[in-house]
Amino acid sequence: MATSLSPEGGARVWLRPKGAGSPVLGANRQAAANASFLFPLPEAEARAWGKLPAAVARIAIPGNVRLRSIAWSKDQGFIACGGDDGLLKVLKLETQTDEAKIKGITAPSNLSVNQHLDGHSGSVKVVAWNEQYQKLTTSDENGLIIVWLLYKGAWYEEMINNRNKSVVRSISWNADGQKICIVYEDGAVIVGSVEGNRIWGKDLKGIHLCHVAWSSDSKVLLFGIANGDIHIYDSQGNFIVKMKVSCLVNATGPFEIAGIHWYHGTEGYVEPDCPCLAVCYQNGRCQIMRDENDQNPVLIDTGMSVVCIQWNHCGSVLAVAGSIKATPQDVNIVQFYTPFGEHLRTLKVPGKQISALSWEGSGLKIALAVDSYIYFANIRPDYKWGYCSNTVVYAYTRPDRPEYCVIFWDTKNNEKYVKYVKSLISITTCGDFCVLATKADENQPQEENETEPIGATYALVLCNSIGTPLDSKYVDIGPLFVTMTKTHVIAASKGAFYIWQYRVVKKLTAMEINQVARTRKEGRERIYHVDDNPSGSTDGHLDYNRAIVVTRDPICAITASDKILLVARESGTIQKYSLPSVGIVQKYTLNCRAYQLSLNCNSSRVAIIDLSGVLTFFDLDTRVVDSTGQQVVGEQLKLERKDVWDMKWAKDNPDLFAVMEKTRMYVFRNLDPEEPIQTSGYICNFEDLEIKSVLLDEILKNPEHPNKDYIVNFEIRSLRDSRALIEKVGIAESSQFIEDNPHPRLWRLLAEAALQKLDLQTAEQAFVRCKDYQGIKFVKRLGNLQSEAMKQAEVAAYFSRFEEAERMYLDMDRRDLAIGLRIKLGDWFRVLQLLKSGSGDSDDALLAQAHNAIGDYFADRQKWLNAVQYYVQGQNQERLAECYYMLEDYQGLENLANSLPENNKLLPDIANMFVRVGMCDQAVSAFLKCNRPKDAVDTCVHLNQWNKAVELAKNHNMKEIGSLLARYASHLLEKNKILDAIELYRKANYFFEAAKLMFKIADEEAKKRTKPLRVKKLYVLSALLMEQCHEQMQNAQRGKAKDKGSETASALAGLLEEDVLSLTDRFADNAWRGAEAYHFFILAQRQLYKGPVDAALKTALHLRDYEDIIPAEEIYSLLALCACANRAFDICSKAFVKLESLETLRPEQRQQYEDLALEIFRRHSPKPNKKSDLDDFLESGDGKLPVCVATGEPILEYRFWMCSVCKHCMKAKEANNYNFCPLCHSTA
Repeated sequence: MATSLSPEGGARVWLRPKGAGSPVLGANRQAAANASFLFPLPEAEARAWGKLPAAVARIAIPGNVRLRSIAWSKDQGFIACGGDDGLLKVLKLETQTDEAKIKGITAPSNLSVNQHLDGHSGSVKVVAWNEQYQKLTTSDENGLIIVWLLYKGAWYEEMINNRNKSVVRSISWNADGQKICIVYEDGAVIVGSVEGNRIWGKDLKGIHLCHVAWSSDSKVLLFGIANGDIHIYDSQGNFIVKMKVSCLVNATGPFEIAGIHWYHGTEGYVEPDCPCLAVCYQNGRCQIMRDENDQNPVLIDTGMSVVCIQWNHCGSVLAVAGSIKATPQDVNIVQFYTPFGEHLRTLKVPGKQISALSWEGSGLKIALAVDSYIYFANIRPDYKWGYCSNTVVYAYTRPDRPEYCVIFWDTKNNEKYVKYVKSLISITTCGDFCVLATKADENQPQEENETEPIGATYALVLCNSIGTPLDSKYVDIGPLFVTMTKTHVIAASKGAFYIWQYRVVKKLTAMEINQVARTRKEGRERIYHVDDNPSGSTDGHLDYNRAIVVTRDPICAITASDKILLVARESGTIQKYSLPSVGIVQKYTLNCRAYQLSLNCNSSRVAIIDLSGVLTFFDLDTRVVDSTGQQVVGEQLKLERKDVWDMKWAKDNPDLFAVMEKTRMYVFRNLDPEEPIQTSGYICNFEDLEIKSVLLDEILKNPEHPNKDYIVNFEIRSLRDSRALIEKVGIAESSQFIEDNPHPRLWRLLAEAALQKLDLQTAEQAFVRCKDYQGIKFVKRLGNLQSEAMKQAEVAAYFSRFEEAERMYLDMDRRDLAIGLRIKLGDWFRVLQLLKSGSGDSDDALLAQAHNAIGDYFADRQKWLNAVQYYVQGQNQERLAECYYMLEDYQGLENLANSLPENNKLLPDIANMFVRVGMCDQAVSAFLKCNRPKDAVDTCVHLNQWNKAVELAKNHNMKEIGSLLARYASHLLEKNKILDAIELYRKANYFFEAAKLMFKIADEEAKKRTKPLRVKKLYVLSALLMEQCHEQMQNAQRGKAKDKGSETASALAGLLEEDVLSLTDRFADNAWRGAEAYHFFILAQRQLYKGPVDAALKTALHLRDYEDIIPAEEIYSLLALCACANRAFDICSKAFVKLESLETLRPEQRQQYEDLALEIFRRHSPKPNKKSDLDDFLESGDGKLPVCVATGEPILEYRFWMCSVCKHCMKAKEANNYNFCPLCHSTA
């Protein structure tokens, strides 16, 4: 299936999967690597190195000097070629002009640089570019190395080196261009810097080197040995290990390395963990590895004698150049492979011997050094792309991301949407939708209602034109071929095809929602083996076991329309199935193996492009008699075109199609071609006698910023001729031409031309012929107008010449029509200008409408400040409120609410806006203004303004506030938010409930043995709440006494009294008891540590009354300590007796207390000291004197200070030292 290349004609080659033997998973990345090659061959030779004739694709070296090496600079575009007799030239093809880019012409025809470099005397064997520093390194057979530098547009020698011992076999710059490695045949290795300094050198004794390659991170060097071995060294020249070469297993004879090329990932990888290190031997054996230690490389037997290899710019295609044995002489060929070893195409090259090859930087061209010629090839990549709903969808890889970047570019609005897709296989489009075929993400869970077998490895994702996923299906067959119609997606592997009847749901009814889970049972997804013969009834279940059965005649292409599905097989058979029932209808036999199929718009003909790029056509419905005399269905048409890489049928004419050959586009009508158009664009759409083409080559040079200039529209000849006839000859004569070549677009063109000349009769007839009902109505309306000027204005508006139409209306003094025109266009700014420019009074309603429309314009663009100005003038209070809210101008919103009359329908909306931002007062005011007090109370509850809620409930006689309060408090307590519940009760003036909860918290903290000061504060808060409760009760009683008619107040006071009476003596009698206990507990310890131990003992003695609050062990321990410090051993003895009698002590604790008491009282007798009267009084407990909360001493004076809050006392002399009450901390 190879295509020969000869000087007399052209040939092109596609890079696509070749046969059933290709690995299935290799197709995962086939579209990244697939490319079609176009070789326009020479008609003449350029021997003077001047301008190249158009379409010349080879350059002859003067003097027939044989070329030995070639290298194409990826960034700068310079081509260096070396040959015998010291030949070294640097060339550069002329940069494309903007016009050539827009036309899509891929092949420049001139040389912009052509310089002969003098310096070598022997055959130049090695040329290598340093891309980063724009340097060229060359070496000849004498071992002379020259580094060339570009200076002012010319190349000059920068450095020269000659070891004079051996010949240089290979040179390699590392990825960042900082280091160069040079290997000599005798085993010498030199690594130097870009400045020319020697970094290190090594002499590998007894080893003959032939190749070298850097790893992408510059940490590893590979050395190719003459005997076929490959040694791995680190960047400092230390041997690591010998590489395992798997491709030479079972091979015999000498093993000489033809090439080592390591792709550095500068343009990203076609797949994560993609093979990128290629090693190839002259015997044709090749292995592609993920890294230097890959134990499972991709193995290839090219079956050829290999000369050199090279990756393309993105590592998606490996080119292998060499020759194969043939009679009478060997044939030069170049074979192309994916990184996964899939053979794409074999190209035959003329000449005696191919010496070297090199890819251009964009991967769109390749240069071949053959004998004394340089051959150039233009490459037509088979990009992952599609076109749907004015949107170009294309995918590319980025170095910084492992996924494919898929761009959805809306060419109409010039907007793009980005989507990242892992393991993208293909993009297929139809109508308004596209399908992305991918490998399934193992980490992504499948939908629960999906019933695919576990481990489905592929996914089909249905997206709209902005990349939003609408539906997805998981399948277990590799989608090597995918096509879609307006209702179905068909994916095929080598042996089976899967059909998914998709539907895009805009609104689901309740019945449809209930049926979603049963969609599979309704036959929306089916799978068929290619060897089956379905009848179209109920065949085709989701049986993947049947799908994996191997067939002897694999699928090689598919296509579908709304009516039929065509499946092509490698034997040349095409099977025709009906849709949507999927029953086999007919089988046809072709003379070729189809690679690409395409149906015309009425499904009567199919276009077939085979593996050689030959385009043929087959009529599916014609009945003919074959050579045996039997009638058969289907006929091979006689038209045949070569070197075809793309074609597209017209959507509205079954006999019209466009074909891409080389760099030309041909349009065919009834199998007759028109004159070609020079372009290399990819055909998006063919409709209305216009072809829309996209220059993907240019777009993908900067894929993140697509340019609308790269969308090119071509008119076919009939449309061009009709337009020229109308302009030059006239409407009547043109009408006859269009009659002979009828098409709705031509009739529309005639109708528009007739309208321009106000030939209404011809225009109406033409609109009838193109079935344009709106056009007919427009002509009828024009006929009813009397004024010619009015007709001209209407026609100008019809052709979107709105400025001209407006000017005509104003000249006729019909400002109302000009305003009406602008209103239809939605140009409210111009409407406002026209309304204000009039001399008379303008319509107030129309003026308000214009202001509001302009306000809407700014609001849609979130320019709220501008919108406010126009809404104010248009008195649009509803949108004005929205703008104030978006601007967070709550003062303006409040002013608007105040300006509205009562019960205005906008007030609730404004109130809700205030609620959303937590502005309670304003929200309540708005709710009350529209007579919705319950919503106002709910707002207060929602915003925790409980006191205001209670007040509103009382004022409006609402009784449910109590239950609501209790319910909310219960909710908080369930969530253990006790402090929130306390705050809730406190704000709602339910002090008693708050106090109960606070006492509970204080008791719990006391049990946890928290810091005493914290516990005291909690008891103080509890007591303060109880004081507020008492004050509330007193106020209620006083109010009841004054106003006997206040039943609500009396009832509330009664309820509070009952609650208080029902309390235990725990804290109701004395709410300050807990605070007192911990106050004296802290005070005694403070006094003890500060020095006045006598005062500490007196304070500690008070703690005996608080055993129910503070643990007895702590009380008597402190008392014993204070008594011992005060040498009151009798009190100390009593404290120890109390401690030893506590039941809560553990035995070891009791023993410790006994031992301590024994030690103390062995030294000090527990005899009582002389007692004072006060001590007798304190111990007897017969009477209670007020205790000073500052010192802990009893107050004997008649004058003392009493706190107004807690009612505790303090000696007068101590009161002068305090600004706050020592117990409750209220202001003294």
